[in-house]
Amino acid sequence: MKNIFKTILTGVLLVGLAFNSNAQKAPKFGHINSNDLLTIMPERDSAEAKLKVFAQELEMQLTKMSAEYEKKYTDYQANVSVMNEVVRASKEEEILELQKRIQDFQQKAQQSLQKKETALMEPLIAKAKKAISDVAKENGYSYVFDSSIGALIHYPEGDDMLPLVKKKLGLTQ
Repeated sequence: MKNIFKTILTGVLLVGLAFNSNAQKAPKFGHINSNDLLTIMPERDSAEAKLKVFAQELEMQLTKMSAEYEKKYTDYQANVSVMNEVVRASKEEEILELQKRIQDFQQKAQQSLQKKETALMEPLIAKAKKAISDVAKENGYSYVFDSSIGALIHYPEGDDMLPLVKKKLGLTQ
């Protein structure tokens, strides 16, 4: 009888402890709009300025190539009637080749611009993610949702962590 009583008492205590420890470990939810955070980080202005300079360099090169194309095409149109067959064919080939080079340049410039943007923004995004992670750990958040991506239609009540992360990064405004 004593063994049964001890077993029941032990079982009740274990269930009580398990219930109590589970109640203490209820998940804490938070959310943050990462776009808002990235917008106010001072490094973003520097990255955008570098990207703008890079884009302007590419645009200047494209403008030069387009001007060359326009000049050659205008010259061709003005003189096509007096050109012999060999010269005309050569000029047409030259113009088509330049047109192809411009198209290739546009594609490569777009790809290069995207790579440059990624390279400039990666450190900024990594810094923001680390700050968010640090704040989540420091404040006991189990889950943090990014409300900027729009994939989350409904989420449990949580705290907006933007003020805490801004404080962590020294961005109080």
